[in-house]
Amino acid sequence: MIDATLERLKGLHPKVIDLALDRILLLLAALGQPERRLPPVVHVAGTNGKGSTLAYLRSIAEAAGLDVHVYTSPHLVRFAERIRVAGQIVDEATLDGILAFCEEKNAGRPITFFEITTAAAFLAFARRPAGLCLLETGLGGRFDATNVLDGPALTVLTPVSLDHQAFLGDTLAAIAGEKVGILKPGVPCVSARQEPEALAVIAAEAEALGVPLFLEDRDWRVEPISGGFRFIMGAEVLSLPAPALPGTHQIHNAGLAVAATRLLANVLVPPPAVLAAGLRQAEWPARLQRLRRGPLPTRLPAGAELWLDGGHNPSAGQALARFIAESWPDRPVDLIAGMLDTKDSRGFFAPLAPLIRRMKGVAIPGEVHSRSAEQVCAAARDEGLAAEPSASVAAALAALARAPDVGRILICGSLYLAGTVLAENG
Repeated sequence: MIDATLERLKGLHPKVIDLALDRILLLLAALGQPERRLPPVVHVAGTNGKGSTLAYLRSIAEAAGLDVHVYTSPHLVRFAERIRVAGQIVDEATLDGILAFCEEKNAGRPITFFEITTAAAFLAFARRPAGLCLLETGLGGRFDATNVLDGPALTVLTPVSLDHQAFLGDTLAAIAGEKVGILKPGVPCVSARQEPEALAVIAAEAEALGVPLFLEDRDWRVEPISGGFRFIMGAEVLSLPAPALPGTHQIHNAGLAVAATRLLANVLVPPPAVLAAGLRQAEWPARLQRLRRGPLPTRLPAGAELWLDGGHNPSAGQALARFIAESWPDRPVDLIAGMLDTKDSRGFFAPLAPLIRRMKGVAIPGEVHSRSAEQVCAAARDEGLAAEPSASVAAALAALARAPDVGRILICGSLYLAGTVLAENG
């Protein structure tokens, strides 16, 4: 039932990006302003690390005993994954009814798919009490459909880098200018480490709005230590365990989440033991996720490993390259990659090229904006990768598995590809 509703909404309101707030504000008014009946909200924008940072925040808050609403995008396998009501993925029958109600109240006015589904999330959240609400922007910030709140409890900025240039601008300053649109007068903002060009925009906007800004490396910082990391903010020094998600970049995402908790007085002030439990228990699929069970890993020879990551822009390529260089120097690494035609494929492959033995390129099933397998391979070859096209992930895996010295195979390049892989793997 929910699938039919979603397809109808996509048809009525075509899947186009049209950044504005007037349409969703009209719908929210017709719905009785559900966005004004939410628990304290943490609003997160940035380019990379939003989902991981939210996963840590959710896990910490739940370890502290709070019920938490969460809105993220995109989903991997099922649309309902985007909306967690008091910690649970929304029931599909319930969501179907909420979407139908939103469509009725919209009364045929123009609206995008993301806007109407965001309104549905707010309505679902308003109907159920919770202690905290975590919102991830879909695209940008200033005109993102989530940016309709007058007073969140806190805003969070993850690292800003080049992505979605067709909609947000082709410089870091322009993109940062869109991301800082979530800042609100007087509402604290905690920010990850930023490039100087982006940081200048963030600092100027914070000053203009009277926003208390807490910057990584200035107001708080993390330091890797044996078995975990040290978090330092003012006089507070915490020794915390390694976060559940692998990679040095995840220490910074975890640190950002911990810093956020320090600014949520009267909402969430977890002691070190709760922070540690939350960091250990966090889950976020397709972020350097090892696939241990299911039909895909069983096709590999004994001892070989299959990994999945949804990273899809140059900054994500750099993070993956750092992880491979630091954590996987002992065995060869092969890639299976698929990418959208809206992404900088060469920029993604450039940092990975020196570390990868060979690659298979694939198209992303069902995605009209997918690059062809040959186009993916051409971009990889331009950066020095030995790349050949394959008809599917399964065919690519079978080809790589026939090599006599299979070590690790990493499927990457797109969250949409990651979703099809998780669905195929059951």
